[in-house]
Amino acid sequence: MEYVYAALVLHSAGKEINEENLKAVLEAAGVEVNEARVKALVSALEDVNIDEAIEKASFAVAPAPAAAPAAVEEEVKEEKKEEEEEEEEKKEEEAIEGLGALFG
Repeated sequence: MEYVYAALVLHSAGKEINEENLKAVLEAAGVEVNEARVKALVSALEDVNIDEAIEKASFAVAPAPAAAPAAVEEEVKEEKKEEEEEEEEKKEEEAIEGLGALFG
């Protein structure tokens, strides 16, 4: 993944994505560079419009954050419900113990 990030950094900086620049970014980040992976990535990105790919990816990811709060809210409701059920069970157990004391 760091190889792709390095390519995105180069793209963002307006630099050419080539083997030399990619290696330089990776080395600066302290990554042990694998020559084959660098060559493969540079080759794979030759015909890719990175701006277009980023735009398409952002549309694919955009709806997910809107759904997340609903899922979190549902989870909180479930936790509260479980806590209430546990408290009710404790109260019932205490009431049963109290009745037991009446009969000795």
